[in-house]
Amino acid sequence: MKITSDWHIHSRNSCDAACMLVSDLILEAEEKGIRDFGLTDHVHTPYNLPDIARSHREFLSNDPTPHFHFGVEVSCVSQWEIDEIASGRYDNPVYGLRSGGQAGCDLAIGINAEGVAAYQIEYVVGGTHWPMYVPLEREAVIRDYHRQNMFLATHPLVDIVAHPWWWMGHWQDDSGNFDAEPWFDDFGVIPKSMHDEFAAAVVEHHKAVEINISANLLNPHYPARFVRHYLEYLAELESKGVCLSIGSDCHSAHYEIDFDTVSQMLESVGIENDFWCLPPRIEASG
Repeated sequence: MKITSDWHIHSRNSCDAACMLVSDLILEAEEKGIRDFGLTDHVHTPYNLPDIARSHREFLSNDPTPHFHFGVEVSCVSQWEIDEIASGRYDNPVYGLRSGGQAGCDLAIGINAEGVAAYQIEYVVGGTHWPMYVPLEREAVIRDYHRQNMFLATHPLVDIVAHPWWWMGHWQDDSGNFDAEPWFDDFGVIPKSMHDEFAAAVVEHHKAVEINISANLLNPHYPARFVRHYLEYLAELESKGVCLSIGSDCHSAHYEIDFDTVSQMLESVGIENDFWCLPPRIEASG
């Protein structure tokens, strides 16, 4: 199986450590045989929208072909933090406000339909990136992540749900590895009913679910047993009619993604090359 698309790529305009030039991405994607792909820099809250304006300018300055698309990656956040940041009382809230809100708060994303139109965004990748003001306890985090995944699966602006059940930060050991919590020792601690509900929502709302390469499948800090179980989870989603998309989640200076290894991993669980893809963009004439 040959992977020929990638819908989760970050440029130097992203608000984190991503550092790739768009011109380098275009050349290196062609070298790797990636024909259809898109740029997706981060939007946590509207505070990050100037980054998207820069990203879009660099995208256009490279005379993109109809097979190269402009998207964004939004985080699931809370409406409370969007309102708080809008007050102007916070210095440099790049990642939103990671504390101070209430568990069970109203969820939100940091862009609306007007913003999508204004920045000429062709598609939106939405991800659960952190727990939303719940205790850092396994069951609480699982419930909260499921709630966020369901929010994204039903949001009218989201096209792809990014890396479900990705985790970073808390519970890493001294080497940065994850051995147990929240679900790395046993992916089965997540109730099957949650997976079933999520799959049904994705299908009903015509979303795709991302196969994330860097954050999940090739994450050097995740145990091999978890990766195997996660591959089986993706295959189960596909068996339920879920459309899967490929996302490298590249944050590097160069587009160094091991697509061949990932192809073999996906083939090992019966996932074939029938992935989500945007049609070529229709260019305006004259």
